[in-house]
Amino acid sequence: MSKKAGKQKAKGDGGATITVNRKARHEYFIEDRLEAGLALEGWEVKSLRDGRANLTEGYVLLKDGEAWLIGANFPPLPTASTHIHPDPTRTRKLLLHRREIDRLIGASEQKGYTVVPLDLHWKRGVAKLSIGLAKGKKQHDKRADKKERDWQRDRARILKRKA
Repeated sequence: MSKKAGKQKAKGDGGATITVNRKARHEYFIEDRLEAGLALEGWEVKSLRDGRANLTEGYVLLKDGEAWLIGANFPPLPTASTHIHPDPTRTRKLLLHRREIDRLIGASEQKGYTVVPLDLHWKRGVAKLSIGLAKGKKQHDKRADKKERDWQRDRARILKRKA
């Protein structure tokens, strides 16, 4: 099985990662993960195949029993067709089962959770979005995470020197 250049194999989901929202892990505690399909146009799929996507400013809105990805940027290829006018930050519908949407709505309304996009990847040739049910971190939590990361990095350096 061949891999395309520039694509990395994602762990656990069996697909190539297109983009990861690193800001989500920094800003939130991720309690639960779901995988959602995306309703995309042709030029968006071509853009994703080229690895052009940015989820950093994106968020998930639950409205009228549906889930929507808002603010994610899929820049069009320069060779996009001339008869369409691509909107890179258009609102995209997320494809989820009814019980998954109901669970997300219940958690976000009652328990104070929010739904954030985590990563975009390919699964059997179809673009999928991993979304997370998350709680916001306080400033001291972010500092503690940074301190833990720095310690792990220093520990790895120390162990590498001794070996």
